[in-house]
Amino acid sequence: MSFKIFGTKDTGPVADAVKRHWVDTRLPPWARPYARLARWERPIGWWLLLWPCWWSAALAAMSTGAPWPDPWHLALFLVGAVAMRGAGCTYNDLVDEDIDARVERTRSRPIPAGQVSRTQAKIFLVLQALVGGLVLLQFNLFAILLGLASLLVVAIYPFMKRFTDWPQLFLGFAFSWGALMGWAAVYGRLDWAPIALYAGGIAWTIGYDTIYAHQDKEDDALVGVRSTARLFGGWTKPALAVLYGLATALFMLAAALVDAGPFAFIGLLLGAGHLLWQIVVLDIDDPDQCLRLFRSNTTYGWIVFAGFCAEAFLAAL
Repeated sequence: MSFKIFGTKDTGPVADAVKRHWVDTRLPPWARPYARLARWERPIGWWLLLWPCWWSAALAAMSTGAPWPDPWHLALFLVGAVAMRGAGCTYNDLVDEDIDARVERTRSRPIPAGQVSRTQAKIFLVLQALVGGLVLLQFNLFAILLGLASLLVVAIYPFMKRFTDWPQLFLGFAFSWGALMGWAAVYGRLDWAPIALYAGGIAWTIGYDTIYAHQDKEDDALVGVRSTARLFGGWTKPALAVLYGLATALFMLAAALVDAGPFAFIGLLLGAGHLLWQIVVLDIDDPDQCLRLFRSNTTYGWIVFAGFCAEAFLAAL
């Protein structure tokens, strides 16, 4: 198969992508623009979408007395997170083509760079959404309907940076939805524990995406894009302390609501230490460091998940 059949044009990786990634070294040239649309070379996005799902599954395991989260559910959430994060990024790039073309970090993305056409991107979006839909159909009816409800939030998010200083809040609504899904997949309903987990996930998301948004604040100011990074400015560290503190308190509330034991709270305290480290070392005028700190939230996700899983396992002995 020649990449010409697909009409794509590999003009090189996106400016802030991981260098020498398998997307750029292993995939055939015709496929690379699609992989870049889905951000396969940047797994941090699907990890951040996945963590609330896995935390919620672990929370449900603690509640039911199971020794670990349902492995089938964990696998489904993994596939779904990769597919829907890719679909979301593709949709976001279609909506933001005009903005991306005027921002230094994003003008090399596949659509503004001419690597794929808008029609090709839309077809790719549908294919990824179909994969996500097949994953969703494996759950109970309540979880399916709950998952479909998330699409409304996903649909409006890309437009929020044009109208509000709080687009990160709407990203939190979308990226934390898995905190509801993991519980719903087990119980077929919602309770206060996953709702507290969801609220904490929103605060956490606003925090880490504020750090991320500091990379683009100068270009954003020029093109009129709004963000919490621009809103908080020099008050970013105190704002992060409030957001990360709120997230930690709400996560602890969620654990308390399922009568979790000490290991869940130890994990959350260790995670809080990691978040505090982010705040202390943050230099909002160093884009490279902002990106590194943003990516370090994968580590935070593992810490919290490990604590929840350890508690579920030990409590079941």
